[in-house]
Amino acid sequence: MSVQQHHSVVITGASRGIGRRIAQAFASQTDYALLLIARTRSDLEDTRTLCRKVGENVIAISACNAANPKAVDRLTVPNGFPAPRVIINNAGSFLLKPLQKTRHDEFVQQVQANLYSAVNVSQHFLNDLKSKSHALIINICSAGAIEGLKDSGAYSASKHALLGYSRSLRKELMDTNVGVTAINLGQTQSTSWEGSLIDRDLLIDPDDVAKIILNLAELSTRTVVDEILVSPQHGRVPPM
Repeated sequence: MSVQQHHSVVITGASRGIGRRIAQAFASQTDYALLLIARTRSDLEDTRTLCRKVGENVIAISACNAANPKAVDRLTVPNGFPAPRVIINNAGSFLLKPLQKTRHDEFVQQVQANLYSAVNVSQHFLNDLKSKSHALIINICSAGAIEGLKDSGAYSASKHALLGYSRSLRKELMDTNVGVTAINLGQTQSTSWEGSLIDRDLLIDPDDVAKIILNLAELSTRTVVDEILVSPQHGRVPPM
């Protein structure tokens, strides 16, 4: 895979789970500098340590709640850190709860985590992306963004909003050098399933998600994938 050392990739939700696997993939397969964002610094430091075991990339970490626009405005990177070419909005939250039992504050939290985090980070770095000859925003949406979910309606609604944002931003940036891709991700092995009875061996492998993202980032300037649906091989995994 071709690499470019004067670029960086920004990964939100990079402290564990899918985001950590994406970071490790970029560290092992590219020379991109990495800006890793999540709320918990100690977990980010663990991700940085794992990345340094597989690559020699420049890595910066920022403990930041991406859902908070003021916190994102305060984001800083080391002097000389290359401007981002790729933004991966992976930060999010999953609430397993029927709509009729979901409190207002829980609904707000789902929208903040799953929509506003992507909006805030994309807006913050958009001018940097436009300075590149070829740039990409990847939003990790959900299979629940294209269908209703019986037992996690607030989550589904928030991911519908993220998909709508992604589609609109794609239209808005179509005459620029910045592409926008929405990945509608099905049930994937991550820390979201801790404590559940779901068979993790049937879930999407997060390393496969990372491979897809690496390939999306390497497409030519003539091509962008607007949306992609990624599913478990045998369909929805029970008991979900």
